[in-house]
Amino acid sequence: MTSTLATALLRQFDTATHLLHYHLDGLTTEECLWRPTPTGPHVHRMPDGRWRADWPEREDHAAGAPSIAWLSWHIGFWWSMVLDRSFGDGLLERDAIDWPGTAEATIEWIGTLEARWCAALSGLGEEDLHSPTRTHWPFADRPFADIVAWVTLELVKNGAEIGYARFLYAGRSPAQFSQ
Repeated sequence: MTSTLATALLRQFDTATHLLHYHLDGLTTEECLWRPTPTGPHVHRMPDGRWRADWPEREDHAAGAPSIAWLSWHIGFWWSMVLDRSFGDGLLERDAIDWPGTAEATIEWIGTLEARWCAALSGLGEEDLHSPTRTHWPFADRPFADIVAWVTLELVKNGAEIGYARFLYAGRSPAQFSQ
């Protein structure tokens, strides 16, 4: 991507990834599995050892705050889906995407998705960004630049949510330490 549009999109993406990495740096599995509220999206270990994520029936504030494990799974979910729909065979389903199970594995997973995204974008030109050819999920019939911008927006949103949950974890009261 070498156009002015591409340059702006990549600059914003770079800013978003810096924010995300700031909040992922030093992340522990204990922080990931801590639940900031009694309800809210989380991950659950299945009998076969896989970690499955909740799929919330609703997204209002009363649903409860998500755990960092769920937030990091959510990044992996939507990024995997976009990569598959835009640059893959388009067959990936939500149920095939598990949380990796540890903070270290999650950070590695997100790093792999970031590298795949950057590699995929590096081959695109101005025409590709204006074309809807690669735009299939989470919306269609829009310029691919909208997907690139949406990925950046999601990274900022999820990165900020992870950061806020880490602030809450670090500031929890002694009574919450046993959770």
